[in-house]
Amino acid sequence: MAGPSVPSAGAGSVTTEWPVAGLSRVERHITGHNAEGKSVFVSSDCGDHHRVIGEKQAIGNIIYSTKETPIELNGDVDIKYAKESEPGLSIHNGSVARLIDFGPGAASPLHRSVSLDYAIVIDGVFKLLLDSGEERILRPGDMTVQRATAHQWINVTSNGLLPGRMLFILLDVNDVYVGDKKMEGFLGTIAKDYIGR
Repeated sequence: MAGPSVPSAGAGSVTTEWPVAGLSRVERHITGHNAEGKSVFVSSDCGDHHRVIGEKQAIGNIIYSTKETPIELNGDVDIKYAKESEPGLSIHNGSVARLIDFGPGAASPLHRSVSLDYAIVIDGVFKLLLDSGEERILRPGDMTVQRATAHQWINVTSNGLLPGRMLFILLDVNDVYVGDKKMEGFLGTIAKDYIGR
């Protein structure tokens, strides 16, 4: 017989729309060119795609995404793509810039994205655990370069009592092998939040 269900850390802590209560609103400014070739602001807003992640543990805000490298800027096709297409975790041959607001004590499941991820702490303190058992504490301004590794994020801001914010920039990579073993991606309980997008 199965034991009692244990809620995920921080479950239900996100009870508002983006941003998570206790964190500041973030403005996204997109630039471009006018008819004379001068640099201008095309738009200023807080992003087009917001999604509650996990069991109301976090909110993801897609800052921007692209579908190709190099990126086609002519005719503002990149802006149209970013506005109309909510990405999954990553995009084949593209990029995703995702701001995630973590509720107090929120923890991601152990997961692996087969991508190169730049992860930057914006606000709060986070513990990063690897599947090897190694761990690091990251504070505002600290960053990691995740190279298709299995990892877990835990918001430990004020001993898990306050929210935190991180910026993730995910870039596509070739298949990754360790010896003859291909590293496969897995998302655990957050798969439902990304697969099929």
